[in-house]
Amino acid sequence: MKIILRIAQAISLLFRPFYLPLIGVAAFFMFYLLDLHPVLLDITELLKIWTIVLVIIFLCTVVAPQFLIYLYHKTHGLNFLPFVGKEHRIVPYMISIACYFVCYWVLTFLISAPQTHMAKVILMAALVVQMACALINIKWKVSTHMAAIGSFLGGLIAFSIIYSFNPIWWFCIVNLIAGVVGTCRMILRQHTLGEVTGGYCVGLVGALLTILFV
Repeated sequence: MKIILRIAQAISLLFRPFYLPLIGVAAFFMFYLLDLHPVLLDITELLKIWTIVLVIIFLCTVVAPQFLIYLYHKTHGLNFLPFVGKEHRIVPYMISIACYFVCYWVLTFLISAPQTHMAKVILMAALVVQMACALINIKWKVSTHMAAIGSFLGGLIAFSIIYSFNPIWWFCIVNLIAGVVGTCRMILRQHTLGEVTGGYCVGLVGALLTILFV
């Protein structure tokens, strides 16, 4: 049983929701380079712009929120892993949302290259999902791990519609990962089946609609 718990903890750490915008933007850039979308600039210049974008997203959505949430938990004597109840999630949600807003502002006003448009759309989708989870958290503790994976799947479906490609294999892989992560969250007794499913649906619908209509 201890081995199963350790595996579940490792998988939960590996698929933490902080990495969603970074993975989503990196995946889009990869598809772009694989001719999902025509490359209009010299490849060296393109890679330079995207490297800057990925570094900004990493600092604003991975490093900054985790560090600030760690400080919040440290100063309030809370355990950093996990956020025990919904009442302990409010401030971490606000910190994450603020960091996402800063990241979006930086990409919008400091980097004006048109090649960053979809990166901003993906970031906006992640921000919408974060805000939805924060609002729902007032009454119900949904799984942010599952919301992140649902968001990735929603983005995948949205981009398959926009760029007309068949996402079936990626769809299967992401759903398999979602099943594993959701099971791990329940094994660790962090969420019920309803909270896991709810988070997944919030992420999927939020990202899908944001990317298609923003």
